Amino acid sequence: MDPYGDEKLVELYDADNAPGSDHAYFRAVADSLGAVKIIDLGCGTGLLTRALAVDGRSVVGIDPSPTMLNYARRTPSPVTWIDGDSSVIEPSGDVDLVVCSGNTLMHIPSLPSTFAAIAGALRTGGVLVFESRNPAARAWESWTREATYGDRDTAVGHLTEWLDLIEAGDDGRVVFDAHNLYDDGRDDVYRTELYFRSVAEITAALDAAGFMVQVMAGWKNEPFEPESRLMVFRAEKAGLCEGRRPAL
Repeated sequence: MDPYGDEKLVELYDADNAPGSDHAYFRAVADSLGAVKIIDLGCGTGLLTRALAVDGRSVVGIDPSPTMLNYARRTPSPVTWIDGDSSVIEPSGDVDLVVCSGNTLMHIPSLPSTFAAIAGALRTGGVLVFESRNPAARAWESWTREATYGDRDTAVGHLTEWLDLIEAGDDGRVVFDAHNLYDDGRDDVYRTELYFRSVAEITAALDAAGFMVQVMAGWKNEPFEPESRLMVFRAEKAGLCEGRRPAL
């Protein structure tokens, strides 16, 4: 099933997720590595993916939503688009950089197989970068109709929008509904399931896959604190003789 199968939702996605400091960070990492081969896992509509595909780089965009990828393909670019998840990543061992933007990894129930697939693609010294939300900030507590209700004009019409929190489990699994109410009375409801994991949980999973890990609290390398809202991970694939960083 396509998680973003509604074309109206896809059309809104780029407007709601315009390039910002996150995209600038990913581009800077690619430049600092002199990256030639890049994978964008969870590429969505391809805004970041196309921005990375410059200077003769080989860039692959992977996403489980055919609707998202069809939208991405409408803009000509040298990117290779692949429908799927981490299981379609080739274990080539020569990729310089893997990026996962937009909290992509929070949509994945289990991280070990994903990190193993990414490690298989990266060269020694290759880098994985991604962000995730810190469960200590408890962002889901504000995902209520009262806190999120609002309206706006969009490319697909006038919308009234709000979130409804459905479930927040002790295991970090959070389920919520996003409502898009149109002027004709139609209420399109999109259910999302996210997994909030602590810095210790994510670091342990990366360590098990053979990565050395740095954790920041933002896109300008701010130091991470226990109460930080955002966790930005930069994980480097270790060589056989390199020690791994202990899990936090």
